[in-house]
Amino acid sequence: MKLIILNDYDQASEWAAKYIRNKILLFKPGADRYFTLGLPTGSTPLGCYKKLIEYYKKGEISFQYVKTFNMDEYVGLPRDHPESYHSFMWNNFFKHIDIKAENTHILDGNAANLQDECQAFEDKIKAAGGIELFVGGIGPDGHIAFNEPGSSLVSRTRVKTLARDTILANARFFDGDLSKVPTMALTVGVGTVMDAKEVMILITGAHKAFALYKAIEEGVNHMWTVSAFQQHPQTVFVCDEDATLELRVKTVKYFKGEAESKTHDAHMDLLKHSGCIESLKLHYGLVDNASLIIAVKTQIVENVDFCIIVC
Repeated sequence: MKLIILNDYDQASEWAAKYIRNKILLFKPGADRYFTLGLPTGSTPLGCYKKLIEYYKKGEISFQYVKTFNMDEYVGLPRDHPESYHSFMWNNFFKHIDIKAENTHILDGNAANLQDECQAFEDKIKAAGGIELFVGGIGPDGHIAFNEPGSSLVSRTRVKTLARDTILANARFFDGDLSKVPTMALTVGVGTVMDAKEVMILITGAHKAFALYKAIEEGVNHMWTVSAFQQHPQTVFVCDEDATLELRVKTVKYFKGEAESKTHDAHMDLLKHSGCIESLKLHYGLVDNASLIIAVKTQIVENVDFCIIVC
């Protein structure tokens, strides 16, 4: 488990976007080898999506051979409703990049048989070879997707009745009218996300500090579903300073020190990974390994410890 602490929301968003970009680049996807990416909705990932769009427009990344699977969708809300997660993803991300519509997978909350829809979603993930990287956000109560407090930590994609607190919180998106807020949703399970090869969870803001504390410093607890990812072999929590307010000073120092140590040793790690070297040289316009080593030593290359984690 890794905890990456950035100064603010913008830096956390940029770090996450670079992480996704470089993961895709290093995977080298093609027509016979798609990169599978799990994605969230909500306000937290918006900054990350904006940076990914920026990288695409600069020609740094293509999503032509990327397949996406979204975490959740409301039941009964038309796909073209402004608050549907289908609309959210297309308006805020998909329509701005070169991903093909048939490679985007969002649960259908209007399916004739919701249980069959959930099983079909699981089957599509399996057919795609599983998720390479599942990106998620959390709520102040530590829920991921619609796996609210009390959810099974081995749950699969399913129909969920939304908690009263969730309905009240979501009313702001429906003009404050509770009667318009969906009361049910389709959601991937905690177990579904745990099956991904790697998980990156974005946590920003002081209002989520207690949830980060529960995720990092306390034990696994089904009342805080995000805590399950302590047991995933490749979890990266990305947060801003505000989100660390409930963590022990010792914990913050440990993870910051770990990142600093990796920065100092970056040139040694890069030498072990020729694929990473070539990708970084290409991205930063460097002509040889010596130039790259100098860049890393002088920290010209942005987020050096990020490069190590990716490699």
